[in-house]
Amino acid sequence: MPSNTASARFDNWFHLTERGSTRSREIRGGLVTFFTMAYILALNPLIIGTAADKNGKLLNGAPKFLDAAGTTLNTAAIDDNKMMVMAVTAFVAAIMTIAMGIWGRFPMGIATGLGINSLLAYVVAPTMTWSQAMGLVVWEGVLILVFVLTGVREMIFRAVPNSLRSAISVGIGLFIAFVGFVDSGVIRRGAGTPVTLGVGGSLEGWPIFLCLFGFLLLVVLHQRHVKGSMLIAIIGTSLLGVIIEAIAHLGPQGEKNPTGWALNVPRLPGVEDFRLPDLSLLGHVDLFGGFLVDGHFHVGVFLGTLLVVFSLMLADFFDTMGTVVAIGDHAGILDETGNPEHLKGILVVDALAAVAGGLGSASSATGYVESAAGVGEGARTGIASIVTGIGFLLAMFLSPIVSIIPSEAAAPVLVFVGFLMMAQVTHIDWKHVEEGLPAFLGMVLMPFAYSITTGIGAGLIMFCITKTIAGKARKIHPLLWVVAALFVVYFVQSLLMRLFGQM
Repeated sequence: MPSNTASARFDNWFHLTERGSTRSREIRGGLVTFFTMAYILALNPLIIGTAADKNGKLLNGAPKFLDAAGTTLNTAAIDDNKMMVMAVTAFVAAIMTIAMGIWGRFPMGIATGLGINSLLAYVVAPTMTWSQAMGLVVWEGVLILVFVLTGVREMIFRAVPNSLRSAISVGIGLFIAFVGFVDSGVIRRGAGTPVTLGVGGSLEGWPIFLCLFGFLLLVVLHQRHVKGSMLIAIIGTSLLGVIIEAIAHLGPQGEKNPTGWALNVPRLPGVEDFRLPDLSLLGHVDLFGGFLVDGHFHVGVFLGTLLVVFSLMLADFFDTMGTVVAIGDHAGILDETGNPEHLKGILVVDALAAVAGGLGSASSATGYVESAAGVGEGARTGIASIVTGIGFLLAMFLSPIVSIIPSEAAAPVLVFVGFLMMAQVTHIDWKHVEEGLPAFLGMVLMPFAYSITTGIGAGLIMFCITKTIAGKARKIHPLLWVVAALFVVYFVQSLLMRLFGQM
C-alpha cells in the first residue's frame, strides 16, 4: 500500500498519466535531449575558456599569452582553463536542469546560452575583468527573478497574441533545423554568399554523408514507429562515426581540412583522458566592479554597463519565452490560454539558472530549444529533465565518452524536429496583414538573424505597427507597447552605448 501511495504521488506530481506518458518514454526523451545538448560541453570552453579579459587574463586568472607582445599563447593554462570551464558548465547545467524537472515539472534542459556567452567573451570581458563580467550575468538573473516574483514576466508571457505564439514555435523549428544543418557542415559560410551547400557548393566528406545516413535512418525508424528512434539514430550514427574515424583518420575540420569533423572527433578515449572535474571557478564573481572605473563612479560607464545588463536580460527573457512556448506546444501540454502548467515555477528556475551561471563562471544558463528533440522522443514531464540533468552530472566525470558523439550525429535529430514543429504554421491567420506579417517576420528572422530574441522582437514591434495602421490599437495589450519599446532600445543598443561612452 505505501509503495502504491508513493507511486501515485510521484505520478501526480509529474502529471505522468495525465500527460499520457510513461517512465520509459521520459527516460528516452531525457537522454535524447542530453545528447542533442551535449555539444555545449565542448563549445562553451572554446568560447569563454579561450577569451581574455581587459587584463589579458583567462577565467582561471592565468595570462593568455606568455609574452607582453601577445605572440606566444600560454597553451597549458588555456587547456587547464577549458577543462575547468567544461566542469562548471556541466555542473550548472546538471543542477538547474534537475531543478527544472522537480519544480518546473517541464521537459526542458538548461545549460549555458550560446548567444550570451559569445557576447561576454568578445564584447563584455575585453572591457572589464572576467569576475566583473560574471557579476553582470548575476545581476541579469536577479533582475529577471524580480520580474518573475512580481508577476511581470508571467503577465508579459500571457500578453503575447496567439498568432505570434504559433509563429514562435515555427520560427524555433526553422532555427533548430538551421542549427542542425550548420552543425553538420551541410550548410556553411559561402565565398561571396552568406551561406552555401557543403564545401564550395557540393556535399563532400565522410562527416556529411554520416549526417545524411543518420537522417535517413531516423526517417525510416520514425516511419516504422520504432520506439526510441531518435536515441537509436544518435547512438548508431555515433558508433558508425567512430568506425569511420578509426579507418580514415579525418581529424577536426579546418581551413586545410574542410571535410573533417565539425566539432567533436568521434574516437574512443584512453584511460589518460579521464580526470576528476575541477570546480574551482565557482564563486569567482565581482558584483559591483563592472559599474565602476578603477573603483570610482563614472556616469557614462555606469549607464553603459546598465545597458549591457539590460541587453543580457532581454535576450535571456525572450529566448526562454519562445523556447517554453515552442516545447510546450510541441508536447501538447499547453492549457487553453496557450501556457504550460506551473509557468511560475518554470520561470523562477530559469531566472535562477542565469544567477547560477554567473556564480559558476559558466555564463548565463537558459532553456534549450534542443529539448524539442526529447519531446519528439516522447518526453512530456519533468522526469525527462531529471534524466537530462543526471546526464550532465555524469558528463563531469565521463566527458571523454560524451565527446564521442559528433555534431553530425545529433544534427539529423534537430532537422527532423524542425520539420515536426512546422505543423503550427497552419494556425496563423495569413488572410489579415496585421496577424500574418508579424508572424512571418518573427518566423524568418529567427534562423536568418540566428537569434530567437530578434525574431520575437521584430514580430512584436510589427504587431503593434500593423494593428495601429488597421485601426485596432485598442486591442493591443498595454504591456506589449512597453515590450515593443524595450525591443527598439535593444535593436539600437550599440548606438546608445557609443553615446554613453562619450558622456
